[in-house]
Amino acid sequence: MPAAVSQARIQSIIAEHQPLEGPLLPILHALQHDFGYVPKEAIEPLCQSLSLSRADIQGVLSFYHTFRQSPGGKHTLQVCRAEACQAMGSRELEAQVKALLGIDYHQTTPDQLITLEPVYCLGNCACSPNIRVDNQIYGRVSKQRVSEIVDELQTQPLTLATEVKA
Repeated sequence: MPAAVSQARIQSIIAEHQPLEGPLLPILHALQHDFGYVPKEAIEPLCQSLSLSRADIQGVLSFYHTFRQSPGGKHTLQVCRAEACQAMGSRELEAQVKALLGIDYHQTTPDQLITLEPVYCLGNCACSPNIRVDNQIYGRVSKQRVSEIVDELQTQPLTLATEVKA
């Protein structure tokens, strides 16, 4: 469970990583690891500590899609958008997942259960199309299977299968 945002913890993370050469990325990663996202309360202390502008920091946060600027859902569902997966129907899966969840990429369901993210290769091209739920990759995912996975996440979030389904 992510920690509650506190200025003391933000300052501690900054102080721990500030001596590093090029400390911004390590600090952002540490903030995200601790809080589950990079809280807006950390931007001003970062500006002051690293002598950077808000625009500098925002530019890095928006460039790297791995950084969240708001809390994510309990689960992260990623749809592979690489060419091999697209050739095997991932665009249809993408549209279906968006419709099932009622959200777009980089959004979280209103119940804070699922965050939808694109991913540009899961390294499982031979089993396209692929999705990943949290750290579990599912290969050769059909429209029916993606519906089952979404349904299972929504109705039984603690019992999602942990084996690879290919």
